[in-house]
Amino acid sequence: MDCSRCHSAVPDVAHFCHRCGLDLVPGDTRGQRRFALAPDEPVASFAIVSTIMPKEAGRHPQTYRTAFTITLVAALVAAIFGALPIAVLIAAFAIPIVYITYLYDVNLWEDEPLPVVGLAFALTGLVAALFTALWTNGLPLTATLRAPDGTLLSGPQWGAFLIFAILVPVVGELIRQVGPVLLASRPAFDDLMDGVTFGIVSGVAYACFDTLVRHWALLTGGIVEAQPAQLASLVFLEGFIKPLVMGTATGLAVAEFSGLGRGYDGFTSRYVGGVGLAVGANILLNTGTYLLSWVGSQSLSLVLQVVWGLLVLGVLLLRLRTVLHTGLLEGALEAAARTDGASGTDLGFCARCEMPLLPGSAFCSACGVATRAWSKLPAEPAEPVTVPASPPPTEPGSDAGGDAESEDAK
Repeated sequence: MDCSRCHSAVPDVAHFCHRCGLDLVPGDTRGQRRFALAPDEPVASFAIVSTIMPKEAGRHPQTYRTAFTITLVAALVAAIFGALPIAVLIAAFAIPIVYITYLYDVNLWEDEPLPVVGLAFALTGLVAALFTALWTNGLPLTATLRAPDGTLLSGPQWGAFLIFAILVPVVGELIRQVGPVLLASRPAFDDLMDGVTFGIVSGVAYACFDTLVRHWALLTGGIVEAQPAQLASLVFLEGFIKPLVMGTATGLAVAEFSGLGRGYDGFTSRYVGGVGLAVGANILLNTGTYLLSWVGSQSLSLVLQVVWGLLVLGVLLLRLRTVLHTGLLEGALEAAARTDGASGTDLGFCARCEMPLLPGSAFCSACGVATRAWSKLPAEPAEPVTVPASPPPTEPGSDAGGDAESEDAK
């Protein structure tokens, strides 16, 4: 498209004109950015499928929405009829199976399924099972809170709280980072979207095996009469909220490891911040669900836990959508810059938003900042200026003058 002010040709994804700085987004839609992967959705949306399955956002996302619904309903029905082993299995494997099917459907791993499944799913699941068995069976979860006079109080237990709300989220997130980071460091998988995908796979794998270990008694107990609160907790918290929170949180962290542009950024301060965000989100989830389990009746407590989990998940989804949208915008601007610029030249990048700058930019196309003050454009060597040499002054009676006269005489 062309800028309406200076008539310069600008890419369709540009927000500002790189020549005159004009804001190209209409005024009535500036606060409603459209998601690059699904233009019919705003960036600020809680759409799950187009967020965790970005390759399917423009194809047939309804298929996966239906698959998620069917699996969760199946788990709930099995639990209602007392088939808790089946309910546990469905709740644990519902999202992992649907997500791995999605990966095979879109072939995200470039015909290398074994490394992805092995490192991002199987390895994470195995270590998660071992760690969950350790902290549920070998750590003191019964340390109780005491009043100043030494009497025991009914309520949250300090030992269980510190383990469940602090230790488990920190160690669990470190476990979930291993496989995706190894994959994202390979040249074939160093794209930002690959990093997000590997992180989500690792997160749902951890949640799956964690659920199996923690509910092993239900898995091996046979047909029993389940309580309504137990059903909702198993289906919604364990089968829906927990895997999505863990998956999106880990995906955000690995996205910072992959970074924007070519290659992966590695262990930068942004990656450390991403891991901190992931750990913080899981601490919030576990802290809220543990403390809210002591509030009011069992039914009220469960409702509050589900609402709290949805709030944490909603924040993570919004953040992940912003990261994906920014990554796609960066890719589009880089492609436009390389098309318009000379082949093989280094790209300039905005110091404010780190987006590629189009050749000859006076303003950043993404954030609108003036490049004269902020840009990281590579220094261009000054063109040599050729100054015509002036003839040396001649003195009266010099040989030069005499030669000239003699030549004229000839």
